[in-house]
Amino acid sequence: MLFKNQYYYFVSGLPEIAFDSVKLPCTAGEFRKMLDEVLEPEDKKLLSRYFLAYDNRTLLQVLSGKKLKGDAASKAEPGPGDTLSPAEIETAIQQVKDGDDICRDKIPPYFEKVISARLNETLPGYVATLEDLISSLYMDYGREVKNSLISGWFEMNLNLGNLLSAIYARKYGMEIEKVVVGNNEIARTIRENANARDFGIGDELPYFDTIQRIAEEEDIHERERKIDKFRWDWLEENSLFDYFNIEYLFAYLCKLQILERWVSLNAEEGERVFRQRIDGRKNEIQKPEDSENTH
Repeated sequence: MLFKNQYYYFVSGLPEIAFDSVKLPCTAGEFRKMLDEVLEPEDKKLLSRYFLAYDNRTLLQVLSGKKLKGDAASKAEPGPGDTLSPAEIETAIQQVKDGDDICRDKIPPYFEKVISARLNETLPGYVATLEDLISSLYMDYGREVKNSLISGWFEMNLNLGNLLSAIYARKYGMEIEKVVVGNNEIARTIRENANARDFGIGDELPYFDTIQRIAEEEDIHERERKIDKFRWDWLEENSLFDYFNIEYLFAYLCKLQILERWVSLNAEEGERVFRQRIDGRKNEIQKPEDSENTH
C-alpha cells in the first residue's frame, strides 16, 4: 500500500501503556471492538489473520469432539474473540468430507489441510499432534501477510517458540524434531541440526543468545515475564517510527494482550496471598479454643 491509512484522532485518544503498568485502560477484547469501528476494510483484513488464533482453538475443540461452552444455539455465533462460529467450522468439515469446495472468503485455506489430516487420521512427519499442525500452519499463514510488522511478529514468535521448545526438549530428553512447528528457515535448520550445540542457528538468529539466557532462568514466573518483556521490546523497536497507522495499532493491541495477561496473573496472585493471610488469621483465632478443648 503506497499511502497508509492514518488514524490521528483515534490514536491520540489512546492512553499510554508500559510493561510495568498495573491497570488496564481496556481489555484486548474491548480494544478489538473499537478497531472494528474505526479501521478501514483493508486494515481490518490485515488484522484478520492475527485474530484467527481464537478460531484455531474452536477448530481444535470441534475436531476433537470436545463440548463447547454455552448451549447449542450459541454455536451459530462466534465465541469471544472468534471470527468463525462453531456452526461455520462444522459446515466446513462436512464440505471437506463430501469433497465440496469450502467458502474461501471466510474459511482460511489451512483449515482445509487440518480438517483433511483429522479425517484421514494422518499428520505430516514434522508434527506430533493435531494442535501442533494447527499452530504450524497458522504461523506459516501469518508470515505471508502483506505487512512487514505483522508478518515479522509472526516470524519472531515462531522462532522464539521453536528455540525455547528445542532447548527444553534437549534438557528433558525429548525428540527436538517433534516439538518444532512451522516451516520457515529457522524451523527447518533446527530440525536438521538437532544435535548441534546452537541448533545451527546461533549466527542466523540475532536474538539467539538473549533467548538462551532467558531459558536458563529457573523461576518459571520470572522466565515467562522475561519472555514477554522481550516480545514487548521487539514491538517497541519495530514500530518505533509508526505513529498513527495500522502498525501502531497492531503493536498497541499486542502490548495490551501482554499487559492483560500480567494484570490478570497479578490479580490472581494477590487474591491467593490475601486468602492465605485470612486462613492464617483464622488458624490463629482457632488455636486458643483448640488448646482449651484439650484440657
